[in-house]
Amino acid sequence: MKKIIVLLFSLIPLWSLAQEGYKFTENIKYKDASFYKSEYDNERLILDTYLPEGLSDFPTLVYFHGGGLKGGNKNIPEYLKGKGIAVIAANYRFFPEVSTSVVLDDAAAAVAWTFNHIEELGGSRDKIFLSGHSAGGYLTSMLGLAKHFLANYNIDADQIAGLIPLSGHTITHMTVREEAGIGPLKPLVDEWAPLYHVRADAPPYIIITGDRELEMLGRYEENAYMWRMMQLVKHPRTELYELDGYGHMMVYPAIPIVVRKIKELTKAIDSEN
Repeated sequence: MKKIIVLLFSLIPLWSLAQEGYKFTENIKYKDASFYKSEYDNERLILDTYLPEGLSDFPTLVYFHGGGLKGGNKNIPEYLKGKGIAVIAANYRFFPEVSTSVVLDDAAAAVAWTFNHIEELGGSRDKIFLSGHSAGGYLTSMLGLAKHFLANYNIDADQIAGLIPLSGHTITHMTVREEAGIGPLKPLVDEWAPLYHVRADAPPYIIITGDRELEMLGRYEENAYMWRMMQLVKHPRTELYELDGYGHMMVYPAIPIVVRKIKELTKAIDSEN
């Protein structure tokens, strides 16, 4: 059996990066006006854009926050800033205010908004990446592997330049199971699981988790199984990183990998054009 990649990090200080040369715009509505029927909709169906100025054809990362599909708020991890990468940070509605299927539709709409507007903002439709932590990682995998969510917005998921989930479920999400009356320790793989949608022609897939001994609820193992299944269907680029010594809250040590992989994949896209 091929050994899973384990990445070791030394402690690197995290500093606040200067933001000259970037434009930050908050609270842009990303769905059709008919969806905004309450203050809750106005609060949740919005996104922020963080765009490099003076650059063109730049890569863009759509980033989904975590919170179990039940909470959280849009944010841009500090290490992503100042890297020549645009960031779209999206809110979405929560269970039980809406069903988990609606949460996925909200996330798909935010990605579709990015595809439909990024060129007018200076970026490239060919260089749109998805990432997110925990629940955001689950949304990333589902939107990239189960093509019907984005197809509802006339976007082909295969246009995504890369999927980089951080400690996301690959089995059916625990909140989706809760909605169905299934407990958190009873695993399930059905149409609401990224594993159900394994396919060879998916975008590049970079999976990052915490240490298997420190992660929550078998999160490393289910991602390792996803990695194995993607090998079996002969997906050409699925990578698995286990962050030694870090638990579920592994966003900072993961984000430098996200930046590096976006730059690697962007360089490959440029070389093909």
